[in-house]
Formats: sequence, structure tokens, C-alpha cells
Amino acid sequence: MASSKEYLDFILEQLSELEDISYRKMMGEYILYYKGKIFGGIYDDRFLIKPVKSALAMISSPIYETPYEGAKDMILVENIDDRIFLSDLINAMYDDLPEKKKK
Repeated sequence: MASSKEYLDFILEQLSELEDISYRKMMGEYILYYKGKIFGGIYDDRFLIKPVKSALAMISSPIYETPYEGAKDMILVENIDDRIFLSDLINAMYDDLPEKKKK
């Protein structure tokens, strides 16, 4: 099942406090970037983020889900209605995210 554009738009609206959020559509799903670094994505209308140290510190009981077959587990973000929490979460994750790969 591919993710809906409506769900992507909702998540982007929830993250609107952050500058430089972007996305790329890939095989019916959406990869999310913050300041050029991948931090997560929308998979089957689920908001999943990378399980970096700072995210684990902010999510007390993480639920791990696989975005697609063969992929590494990611953390399901359940608290998608709290804009402040989401902004703080993505900001906190930034330094722990890998640098953008050079082409």
C-alpha cells in the first residue's frame, strides 16, 4: 500500500515550525529530509524515523517497525498531533544523523 499525499501533507504541516524540511517521493512512499539529512519517511501512511540515540532518548517506549521488506527497523512516531514535540524531536536528531552522501 502506498502512502497518501494527504498524510504526507498532514505530517509536513505538523513539522512546519522547522525550516528546510523537504521530501522525495520514492516508489509510492516519501523520504523526509531536514537540512539535507534523511531523518525518516512516510511508509504505508506511518511516520517512521531513524532510531538514532537522541530519538531514543525522547521516545520512552519506542515501537519498531519495518518500512518495507528488507529494510532496517525504524521508530514509529505515534504522537503526531503534538507539533512542539515533533519539532523538538527532529531538531534533537539532526546532529546524530549521518551526513548527506556525496555523489
